[in-house]
Amino acid sequence: MLKAKLMHGLLLACLLLTSAPALAGAPIVAAASDLQFALTEAADQFREETGHDLRLNFGSSGNFRRQIAQGAPFELYLSADERYVQALFEEGHTKGEGVIYAIGRLVWLQRAGQGDLPREDAPLSAVQDALEAQASDAPTRIALANPEHAPYGVAAQQAMEHAGLWEQTEPLRVLGENVSQAAQFALSDDARGGLVAYSLALAPALNERSEYVLIPESWHEPLRQRMVLTNQAGDVATAFYQWLQQDEGQSILRTYGFSVE
Repeated sequence: MLKAKLMHGLLLACLLLTSAPALAGAPIVAAASDLQFALTEAADQFREETGHDLRLNFGSSGNFRRQIAQGAPFELYLSADERYVQALFEEGHTKGEGVIYAIGRLVWLQRAGQGDLPREDAPLSAVQDALEAQASDAPTRIALANPEHAPYGVAAQQAMEHAGLWEQTEPLRVLGENVSQAAQFALSDDARGGLVAYSLALAPALNERSEYVLIPESWHEPLRQRMVLTNQAGDVATAFYQWLQQDEGQSILRTYGFSVE
């Protein structure tokens, strides 16, 4: 029943949007960087169906949370950590509490041919290899997103703590401003690899030159990703928010390794 009502509302919104004059500017969407490829594909498909553009900004969820609280002109916020959305709701910056749109996964990512890919039962063995290779010329850097404001960085820290590798890897760690930058660092010449989002590892732009192994979900807190409309949201952002909850939007997210309800 709920899905039918949402679909009816979405169709009505799309009809209204396609018959309305073009807006002066496309709405700005703030999205966690693990969505860089998935949300770009979703926005392209949304434009084909409705004729409406979106301006996508990708970055760390924590930075966006702060910017929205300070009045940044974002209309839709897709966070990789639902707690940032919940904080904005409690502060009165959003239209409701939003919805969980996906559950993310963490992977160990490395360049193709970099070395033996870790086994699934020991996904961080490459980190141990890097520690043992510090005195050699082998690449030893370990990339991850900054845990200070990036949810995937927090998950990466938790995974390494689970494996007993966090403290001793301090001199090897290189931090990306967000998980997308961490993926770039992980595939650089001086890196052994890194801990990044599964969705990025599946993207053709990275998949063609890399390989990965999934980190067990029990090694870190669940990456419950929540989206919400801000108080500045207009009709187009609202329609896209609803579209992402329907079959087409959810199918794209699944393609990039996200679990959806």
